[in-house]
Amino acid sequence: MTKNILKLFTLAAIAIFIYSCGGENSAPGTTIKGQFLNAPNTQVFIDRMYIGKASEVLTSTSTDANGSFSINFPEGADKGIYNMRIGSNGRIGMALSGEEKVVEFTGDIKDVPRYGFEVTGSDDTKILRDVIREMIARRFNSTNMQQFIDTTSNPELGAFLAYMSMGNNGLDLQKKALDKLQKADPSSPTAADYASFIQAMETKKQSAPGGSGPISVGQPAPDITLTAPDGKEYSLSDLKGKIVLLDFWASWCRPCRAENPNVVKVYEKYKNQGFTVFSVSLDGSKQRWESAIEQDKLTWPYHVSDLKKWQSAPAALYGVRSIPRAFLIDRDGNVASTAVRGAAQIEAELKKLL
Repeated sequence: MTKNILKLFTLAAIAIFIYSCGGENSAPGTTIKGQFLNAPNTQVFIDRMYIGKASEVLTSTSTDANGSFSINFPEGADKGIYNMRIGSNGRIGMALSGEEKVVEFTGDIKDVPRYGFEVTGSDDTKILRDVIREMIARRFNSTNMQQFIDTTSNPELGAFLAYMSMGNNGLDLQKKALDKLQKADPSSPTAADYASFIQAMETKKQSAPGGSGPISVGQPAPDITLTAPDGKEYSLSDLKGKIVLLDFWASWCRPCRAENPNVVKVYEKYKNQGFTVFSVSLDGSKQRWESAIEQDKLTWPYHVSDLKKWQSAPAALYGVRSIPRAFLIDRDGNVASTAVRGAAQIEAELKKLL
């Protein structure tokens, strides 16, 4: 009898030990956790990302005094692409398979804008991190993208990267990414969204043979009048007589933030030769918009936004469905180029107008 009782207690103790050793991993669903230096008591948001649509805020929390946080999805996180926002400057893309248990991030919040962080528990998120690092360093071109689309085991990740990096350009490459996604998962909501986005691109291209969208080279640039962060109102038409880079961007857009140094480089070189930049932000937060302007050293005065994200009126007016997107406008106020990107291309087109 005594031996049987001891045996039962021993088995119970072992069971409790095994259960307790599971620790955090025993929590149901998916847990997103991490610790970032220099990020105490900071808000953390997780958004679900979509192609051609505004992102959806799923949940939020705050870091503790040590910069640690933990967010749990009891039912698990669905397969898809997510964005984690840490404070006003930290943006981290996540590619989840739907089978992750614990995804953990570590690093210094100061390094996050250049994707300087570590991640465990999600192989596809590691891949996404590495690709975006290459994009930021401008070592990832259309050939690399084609190779990635051909070889990736996650066609949804391939589709999102093609969408993010190519925007309204590279239609054939984007069709290839869509085709692979549709074959892998015909019922994928992302595939349906991507198909709609590509169809819209094709329709606009057909309706405007001279341009890449509803805006054509040679036509007068439609006017934009909006307010700056300080409340001052600026109009694009007021800049007639200057060569203007009309730049659509946002603080939350990683490719935009990577492109900003190129815009700054050209601006600093030609600002005294009648060249300037008119920046239209697709932000929803004035604070994050202002912080990005300061951090990226965007020193020209013409920064405007209606703070409506993808419902931005100027974006609709110019047919902008992905960012960054930049137009070059000549001294007479006519559109000279409908899609310029990278310091070399901006400078080459600019020189034609000087």
